[in-house]
Amino acid sequence: MVEIRSLIPRRLMLAIAVVCLGVATSSSLSGRLFAGEGDDEKYLRSPDSIATTEAEMKPYTQKLRDTEISFDMVPIPGGTFLMGSPPDEPNRGEDEGPQIRVKVDPFWMGKHEVTWDEYDTWRLELDKRLRQFAGRETDNIDKIADAVTRPTPEYTDMTFGMGHDGYPAISMTQLAAKMYCQWLTAKTGQYYRLPTEAEWEYACRAGTTTAYSFGDDPEKLDEYAWWYGNSPEGYQKVGLKKPNPWGLYDMHGNVAEWCLDQYLPDFYSRFDADKVHAFPLAIPTELYPRVARGGSWYDEEPELLRSAARAKSDPDWKIQDPQLPQSMWYHTDAEFVGFRVVRPLNPPSEEDIKKHVLFPDIPEELIK
Repeated sequence: MVEIRSLIPRRLMLAIAVVCLGVATSSSLSGRLFAGEGDDEKYLRSPDSIATTEAEMKPYTQKLRDTEISFDMVPIPGGTFLMGSPPDEPNRGEDEGPQIRVKVDPFWMGKHEVTWDEYDTWRLELDKRLRQFAGRETDNIDKIADAVTRPTPEYTDMTFGMGHDGYPAISMTQLAAKMYCQWLTAKTGQYYRLPTEAEWEYACRAGTTTAYSFGDDPEKLDEYAWWYGNSPEGYQKVGLKKPNPWGLYDMHGNVAEWCLDQYLPDFYSRFDADKVHAFPLAIPTELYPRVARGGSWYDEEPELLRSAARAKSDPDWKIQDPQLPQSMWYHTDAEFVGFRVVRPLNPPSEEDIKKHVLFPDIPEELIK
């Protein structure tokens, strides 16, 4: 575990901000997200989502209460891999090395990027409206999920005319993506979060060591990815291209995907090359830059969609934001950024959630 600097002053600031915004406090981010054992049947869990060992993990579909919306999760086996790209990989970035050996624990990962159908259930409070329309009384699960803060109304159509049903949600900040995960945890009673950069690359590679999960030849990119070369007008519906060897779709292209990490160009060089490192994470301490992976429809160069390619957020991603202060929820100019969720086989403790800043951290620049 690498901690970049002391987090104590920031944690105090975050705690104050979280309380002011009506968000669950960091001290309740794990325990209070779950309604209790007596409510298990109300979560609509698939029996296949229940596992206590890696051998028991299966693909499963999770429904969202009060809606017709569901999403699919795929088991990712634990293992060790080389993170980053080798020096002789064509068109690699300097920030992709030196390669480090990383141990990854088993987890489930979203089969697809989070779609507008899923995201709007939270963002537009569709779950609450449908519950009220059906006349169902609010229960303990609802109370905890409803307490999670939701985005302020936007000023424009956030799909930018590129499509809604079945298309990936875009232009959210990393904070918004993390807050969605917190809501999803409350809604399902199972712990969800964004992947770390290491988990994302491990899942993308799916046991491969080549530039892409399908080999080294960018000429095959059209079979697996939406990028500027075949989709210059915008994103496409999820799941239309070939999956990677572990059954994950659109890991290369369509939309870039948020990770938990702060972007540090020399991050890999901070590790001992002779050791295996568990859960490497650049704990976020500043608003910019943070990591997004996978490349997108917006990228003209195939090398930006490689398994090891790293992208970083930038203030220009919200340059057209009309709100003052600028919104903590939207990157209006990042129509190419989305996310997918992961669920660790072994959920973190409350202490680990605090230590690794796995909770939705309010950027200091946006605390007013």
